[in-house]
Amino acid sequence: MGHKVVVFDISVVRSLWETRVKKHKAWQKKETERLEKSSLERIKEEWNFVAECRRKGIPQAQYCKNGFIDTSVRILEKIERNSLIRQGSSSKERDKQSSAFVFELSGEHWKELPDSLKEQRHLKEWHISNTLIQIIPTYIELFQAMRVLDLPKNQISHLPAEIGRLMNLKELNVSFNHLKSIPPELGDCENLEKLDCSGNLELTELPFELSNLKQVTFIDISANKFSSVPICVLRMSNLQWLDISNNSLNDLPQDIDRLEELQTFLLYKNKLTYLPYELLNLKKLTLLVVSGDHLVELPTALCDSSTPLKFISLMDNPIDNTQCQDGEKMMESEQDRQHFDKEFMKAYIEDLKERESVPSYTTKVSFSLQL
Repeated sequence: MGHKVVVFDISVVRSLWETRVKKHKAWQKKETERLEKSSLERIKEEWNFVAECRRKGIPQAQYCKNGFIDTSVRILEKIERNSLIRQGSSSKERDKQSSAFVFELSGEHWKELPDSLKEQRHLKEWHISNTLIQIIPTYIELFQAMRVLDLPKNQISHLPAEIGRLMNLKELNVSFNHLKSIPPELGDCENLEKLDCSGNLELTELPFELSNLKQVTFIDISANKFSSVPICVLRMSNLQWLDISNNSLNDLPQDIDRLEELQTFLLYKNKLTYLPYELLNLKKLTLLVVSGDHLVELPTALCDSSTPLKFISLMDNPIDNTQCQDGEKMMESEQDRQHFDKEFMKAYIEDLKERESVPSYTTKVSFSLQL
C-alpha cells in the first residue's frame, strides 16, 4: 500500500489557481443574482416557508391572506429570535462560568504576562499565542488547577522547573517557540496526555525523566534537531500518535515495537535509509509516513494491501530557489515555513486517515509564504 508522492512547490502554480478561484467566485455571484430574480426561486421560497410554518404549528391565517403567501410577516424569524434569546441567555451563562477559568492572551504588544495574573490561581487553562513573551514565571506552580497550557508561537526560551508541580496538567503546547531544552521536572506531571514541542528548531533531546509520563497519547517533536527517537518516548506505553518528522534521524531503534498502542507514526523529512522489521510488530499502526528518497531497505509487508496499514512514502521537493512572478525571491522565516508546511501536512494526513485506502497517485504540495 506504499506509494511515491511527488512534491511540487505551490508558488509555481499559485497564480493559475488564484485566477480560477476568482472566476469561480464571479460565476457564483452571477448565479446567485439569477436565482434571486427567478420566479421559480420565489415559489420554492414560499413552499419552504409554508412547510416550516406547518411543522411548527403556526395557523395558516397568520401567513396566508386572500390566497397569497405573505412571507414579509416574518413569523418564523420572530419564533427563532425568541428561541435564540432564551438559548443565548443560558449559553452566555455557561460561557461566563467556563471563561472564568480560562486565560487568553495574544498580540505582539505583550512582552510579559500581566501582574494581575498571579492572583488568578483558580485558572484551569492558559491560551497564550503570537506574543513576544520570553519567560514563563516560576509562580506558575501556584496554579494547581491547571489542565491546559497552550503556549504556541511566542518567544519562550525557557520553561521553569516549577512546571513539574502542576499535577493536574493534561496538555502542554510549547510549539514554535525558542526552546533548547525541556525541564526534567515535567516528568512529575503524571497526568499529562498531550505534549507538543514542535517547531522549536533547536531541541535535540527530551529528558529521561519524561519516561514517567505513562498517560501520554500524543507526542509532537517535529521540526527540531533530534538525531534519534528519545528513550523516554519509547517508554510511553500508551502513546498513539508520534510525530518526529523534519528532524535528523538516520535510523529507528530496534525496540520501536515497544510502542504497542501506536497508531500514527510520522517520519517524513528525515534521512532514514532503512525501516526496521520491528515496525511490523506494531499491530495497531494504521498510518506510517516517511520520506522515500534515501530509503534502500524496508519490510515488503509494509506495502501489502491486505493489511490495514497506510504506508506513504513522500519524495523531497525537486524545485529549489523558487521565485515570485515579479522575480523577487520569497522571504520567510524558518519557523513560518515549518508552520505552514505542518498545517498542510496535517490536513493531508487527516484526509488520508478518512479514506479507506491510499490513492494510487497523490501530489503533495509544499507551501511557501511571502512576507
